[in-house]
Amino acid sequence: MTVSSSSLPAPFGAETFANPYPTYARLREEAPVHHVALPDGTPIWLVLREADVRQGLTDPALTVDKTHSGNGYKGFSLPAALDANLLNLDGEAHLRLRRLVSKAFTPRRVNEMRQSVVRAAERLADHIAAAGTCDLVDDFATPLPLIVIGDLFDVPEQDRRPFANWVGNMLAPESPEQIGQAVTAIHGFLLDLIAARRRTPGSDLLSALVAARDSDDKLSEDELVSLAFLILMAGSENVQHIISNGIHTLLQHPEQMEQLRSDPALLRHAVEELLRYAHPNQMAIRRFPTAPVQIGGCTIPAGDTVMLCLASAHRDPARYPDPEQFDIHRSDKTHLALGHGFHYCLGAALARTEAEVAIGTLLQRFPKLRHAVPTEGLQWRASFRSHALKALPIDLA
Repeated sequence: MTVSSSSLPAPFGAETFANPYPTYARLREEAPVHHVALPDGTPIWLVLREADVRQGLTDPALTVDKTHSGNGYKGFSLPAALDANLLNLDGEAHLRLRRLVSKAFTPRRVNEMRQSVVRAAERLADHIAAAGTCDLVDDFATPLPLIVIGDLFDVPEQDRRPFANWVGNMLAPESPEQIGQAVTAIHGFLLDLIAARRRTPGSDLLSALVAARDSDDKLSEDELVSLAFLILMAGSENVQHIISNGIHTLLQHPEQMEQLRSDPALLRHAVEELLRYAHPNQMAIRRFPTAPVQIGGCTIPAGDTVMLCLASAHRDPARYPDPEQFDIHRSDKTHLALGHGFHYCLGAALARTEAEVAIGTLLQRFPKLRHAVPTEGLQWRASFRSHALKALPIDLA
């Protein structure tokens, strides 16, 4: 029997956007899986417990391929020219695209990039130091990954901030019209960027992808544009919120923040705990059962939409002792923030490096770093996908 989405519980609203964790805790205690509606009315199966989320990320019966969605996927979707990317492909198609870009994100390659990340962080710190106060999101956390990923793709500096703004409008629009406008702008920007590389190839990653499309015929045109979109979006959007959420969390735990200042070697451990405790991504990308599946004692029909809730999994007391406590000394450093299994984040090493350098730079350069406004007045994105601050006013001195 088909259940109307209008009759389903709708747990996502303003209160959840500001602080989703109590809602996830309540739902998780009630049942491991819930049939609920997203804010746009899309019916989904929400998977909440860590063991089920972890298993779901590697279950071959749960595919990211939207052709397996029953009656067509009803949620947010991109046009084909931006959608033929790693997030929507399984099996050999996924591996083929992954191989084309994996060498750019190996730990060795990222280690070689570390000094450029350090220079970018120091330059931005110099800029905000002059003012004595800043919006950490807009003045530091957003531009840092844009510099890093922009250099990797050789994106003109004047085009980097508009791209980040379009992505933000697409993921957390203030009005429905912003989504279409942002998608159109992103698509046009990428077409222009690729055309420029065809005219004048360079040594950057995008030039290599264009060559793979034009010379080796390893990519379709949609795959080329979509892959460029995914790398630029994930390389900027996620990292900026890891940095801002991380600093916000540390300011709420001043003793641990001081420990990091005293012993920077702890930063690597702190970043892993921040990825568990305060990662912006609330959900893994939606999946579709290729046949009826059992999750948490619940039978989910083939073709229905399944959302694996990472934020709930990371606060599951069956998996983590005292999961609501932020603890940079936590012995268990494992988490699902950067994926698990086949779809593990290609840029994980770079994201970790940027977060570690950014947070370390801010803590060392600004020993009086503090919130400039009461924390209850901070504004969060109106999004069930991304728990991210719109702004983070900070006093530096």
